[in-house]
Amino acid sequence: MNLQNLKKLFADYGCQKIYVKKLSPNDNSKNQVYLGGSFEILNILPIAEIKTEEAGDWNRERFKASIKFSWIGDDGNIYPAPNSQLILYPKYPEVRFSGFLAKCENPPSYLMTRRLADRLLFLSVSKAGIILGYVVAPDSEMAQEFNCIIADDEVGVFKVIELPQAVNNKEKLLVELYRIYQLNWITSKRLDRNGNILPCISSNCGGYTLEAELGITPNGYSEPDYLGWEVKQFGVKNFDRITTSVITLMTPEPTEGIYKTQGIEVFLNKYGYFDKTGREDRINFGGVHKVGLRHSLTNLELQLIGFDNASGKIRNSNGRIVLVDNQGNEAAAWSFASLLLHWNRKHNQACYVPSLSNKINERQYKYGNKVILGTGTDFQLFLKQMAIGNIYYDPGIKMENLSIKPKVKRRSQFRIRSLYLRNLYNNSEIVTLSQTNV
Repeated sequence: MNLQNLKKLFADYGCQKIYVKKLSPNDNSKNQVYLGGSFEILNILPIAEIKTEEAGDWNRERFKASIKFSWIGDDGNIYPAPNSQLILYPKYPEVRFSGFLAKCENPPSYLMTRRLADRLLFLSVSKAGIILGYVVAPDSEMAQEFNCIIADDEVGVFKVIELPQAVNNKEKLLVELYRIYQLNWITSKRLDRNGNILPCISSNCGGYTLEAELGITPNGYSEPDYLGWEVKQFGVKNFDRITTSVITLMTPEPTEGIYKTQGIEVFLNKYGYFDKTGREDRINFGGVHKVGLRHSLTNLELQLIGFDNASGKIRNSNGRIVLVDNQGNEAAAWSFASLLLHWNRKHNQACYVPSLSNKINERQYKYGNKVILGTGTDFQLFLKQMAIGNIYYDPGIKMENLSIKPKVKRRSQFRIRSLYLRNLYNNSEIVTLSQTNV
C-alpha cells in the first residue's frame, strides 16, 4: 500500500485529517505509545468515557479513557481492537495509548511489539467516530513517501495531512457567518431534531436562531457544532465592545456531593434562599461563586481540589470543582474526569459570535461582523482561569410551587468575560467578516 491509497481509504471512511507520529523504540505494546506531554490529543480523538484510577501499586494516579479504535488492514478492511484505551497521567502530564493489539483479529503485532525506531503510526477519525490506525516500517515505500512531503500542520507530536474535504473549514464557517451578518434582523427561531423550523420565544433564543441559520440541529453530545467548530452566540449591547460581555462556557450537572447523592430538593432546601423579589413559594440558588470566596447568600465556597495553580497542572486524578459549606460538607461537585471529557473535544475549535436582540413586536436577533476564534485548548487552561477568578460558577437554579407540588429548574453554568477567552486557547483572534472571506 502506498500513501495515496491510504489517504483514499481514510477519505472513504469519512476522515478529514490524518495524524502521523514517528514512533520511538519505546513506542510499543509493552511500554505503550506516547501521544504527547499534554491533554491536547483529547482535542483530536473522540473518547467514550473517562474513569479515574487510583495510584495503587503503580504509584501513578491516572485517568483511563475508553475509545473505539480499529486497525486498517492491508486488505483495506478495518479490524476492531476492543481493548484500546488512552491513559492520562495528570502529574506529568502525558497521554499514552495501550491495549491496541489485544483481541484484535488482524493486529500489526510484528511492528507494534518491537523496539524499532522511525516506524510511522497513522491515525484518523472516521465519520462514525471510530479512530482508525495504520502503521508502517521505517524502510517501507509509504514511510519514504511521507518523509519527502511537507505536512499541512503540526499538532503536538503529530504531523498533520489534511484530506480534501477538511480543507478550508474555517473559511467555510466565516463565509456562512458573513451571510448571516448580512441578513440583518432575523426572526427568532429554532430547529427540531428533524430540521424543521419552529418559533422560539424564550430569552435564550439567540443561540438557537444562529444554529438554525447554520442548519445545526439540537445535539446532546459533546461534539463540535459546525464543520468541526463549536459555535457559541453571546449577547452584547454594542458590536464595537465584544470583549466586555459574559459568556456561558458549560452547563454541566454536578457529578458528586449532596446535590447528586441526596437530590436537588434536599440541596435547595439546605443551601437555597427565598426569592429576593418577593415571589412566594419559591427558593432560588444563584449568584457568582468564585474560587476561595464564600458566597453571602448560599454560604458556600467554591474550591478547586487536586489542581496546582502554580504549575497549572492537575495533581490528583480524583480532583474536582466543589462547593463546600461551613461544616466542610461537599454540597455539589464536578469531577475533573467528567469535565475533561466535555471540554477538550467540544472546545478545541470555537467561534464566539456576538448578537443584538430586539424584543419590540416580535423577538429578533442580529449578528455582528466581528467574531472571536479560539483554537487549541486544554482543560488545565480552564482550571487555571478558574483558579484566578476569571471563570466562575453562576447558577440559575430554582424550585417553585413549594407548598403544592415542587417544580425544579436546573441550571448550573460556568461563565467567563469575553475579554479572557484568549486565555483558554493556544491561538485566539478577532476576525472581521467581510467579502474577502467569501
